[in-house]
Amino acid sequence: MDYHLLLKIFSINLIYIMLNTMRLLLSMRGYRLPASCLAVVEITIYAIGLSMVMQYLDQPAYLLAYALGFGVGIYCGMLLEDKIALGYAVIQIFIASDNHALAEELRNRGYGVTVQSGYGRDGDRLILTILTPRSTERKLCRTIEEIDDRAFYISYDAKYIHGGFWTKRVTKLRVQRAHEALEDQEPLDPRTERVSEDEFVNDEINKL
Repeated sequence: MDYHLLLKIFSINLIYIMLNTMRLLLSMRGYRLPASCLAVVEITIYAIGLSMVMQYLDQPAYLLAYALGFGVGIYCGMLLEDKIALGYAVIQIFIASDNHALAEELRNRGYGVTVQSGYGRDGDRLILTILTPRSTERKLCRTIEEIDDRAFYISYDAKYIHGGFWTKRVTKLRVQRAHEALEDQEPLDPRTERVSEDEFVNDEINKL
């Protein structure tokens, strides 16, 4: 038995399936060009791996290496896509109708929050909707749990975005700069109408 060949078959199928998983996830999120380019590399690797294993169909060890590469490749592909975290996510939070502290705290941390009224089994509820890059989705979920551990929330992918708070690409650096500008803002006379924090942050982001 050629252990070097076994390793090659395993590695080639692992890479192929990892790219295949990435391509499918990219296609689902609307990244047509990257998915098409990835498909060219993917099918090339697939042809190489298949031609190698076809010569050893009568030996179970080589088929097992091919199958293991398949399974591990799917897992690694999902981990890689999760690490890259392309695109955006929408998080909806359902809280008691008198709980406005969560929305204000999230806004203070740089998130755009839309508040809607809803009605559930226990009466009136507030529905908070937040759009965030997928790269910061888990951090946002931890922040929600830290502020209100009883809040119920769901998240899903946002495929198309137009207008509103996210018309310009908002990065972590932009939000950080906007909040630094907010901290440096000179106090206004209490009798003067003060711009809201959300409006100020949005204006500063648009200036960057």
